[in-house]
Amino acid sequence: MSHRAPGMDTRDDRSEFDVLARSLRPEIRLHCYRMLGSVHDADDAVQEALLRAWRGRAGLRDRSAARAWLYRIATNACLRAMSKRGKGPRVLSESRPSAALFEPLGAPDRETPWLEPCPDTWLADLPDRDPGPEARYDAHETIRLAFLAAIQQLPPRQRAVLLLRDVVGMSAIETAAILETSVAAVNSALQRARSALEAGREDGRRDLVGDPDAAAGRLLDRYVRAWEAADLDGLVGILRDDARWTMPPWPEWYVGARTIVEFLGWVWRPGRDVHERLLPISANGQPAFGYYRSGPGEPDCRPFAIQLVDIDGDRIGAIANFVDAGLFATFDLPELVPVADRPMSSEDRLDQMVR
Repeated sequence: MSHRAPGMDTRDDRSEFDVLARSLRPEIRLHCYRMLGSVHDADDAVQEALLRAWRGRAGLRDRSAARAWLYRIATNACLRAMSKRGKGPRVLSESRPSAALFEPLGAPDRETPWLEPCPDTWLADLPDRDPGPEARYDAHETIRLAFLAAIQQLPPRQRAVLLLRDVVGMSAIETAAILETSVAAVNSALQRARSALEAGREDGRRDLVGDPDAAAGRLLDRYVRAWEAADLDGLVGILRDDARWTMPPWPEWYVGARTIVEFLGWVWRPGRDVHERLLPISANGQPAFGYYRSGPGEPDCRPFAIQLVDIDGDRIGAIANFVDAGLFATFDLPELVPVADRPMSSEDRLDQMVR
């Protein structure tokens, strides 16, 4: 991008900036998501960053430095957002003690900043770019819920350093320039961040990864049939004995197939006259569904939750429900789904998972 005197806005100037923004926006959006743990906050940070970049474009004299320049603007937008938010880090339900026995849900906790899922299409939109020799993590690994939850516990600037160095692949010199600090401070923060992540991995929590192969497709087909039919026996047969169930913003979460089924038996209790549908998607590198529910007598189901499913061998190891209808637009899901529709085959589900 060439340097122009202030006030000389031209059509070429706008066109050149638009090309730059389009080429870098997908990776900047993912960076903001990793920083903030929220798709909504990430979109806000990206919009702020692009606006600031447009206003400050005269300061970019070297086109080859555009990527680091935009990362600096976006990272600082994220740091400002975290400072203004005034709440703690975004978390998963597993950060709370689990319910040993089934208990009906209480009131949702809307004060806790919960981690949000992101669509795998955000990763698919990335340009085919080598992250560089400084990167330590594969891009897919860095959108796993376990990784995101772990880095959310880091202090904001340590989080920024770790992401810029080990995920984006920036050098220590580039990272120091982005954060306006010294190389020594960057290296120190990176060492502390890596140590904290390693300590977190020793807590014994499984990081399950769904595998979209044919067997997984059949397992998910059984899961959807059981779910949409409210078939508790069918669900017991496909859940691990130590399966986990979470559904933020409700703080309660359950461990064990029998406890989960007891909870769902309460949810699906007779007389509710409610229908449920699941539409296959993928989120955070694993199989997922848009979970829809109808009210009594309604012909259509409405958005209720984004549901992520962990596959562990031939069983389901965890089901995470993110109850936020506002997430559905991010996943490009429809606003309504008919109560009755053509059942989807396992081949259709597999196609949706790997698309």
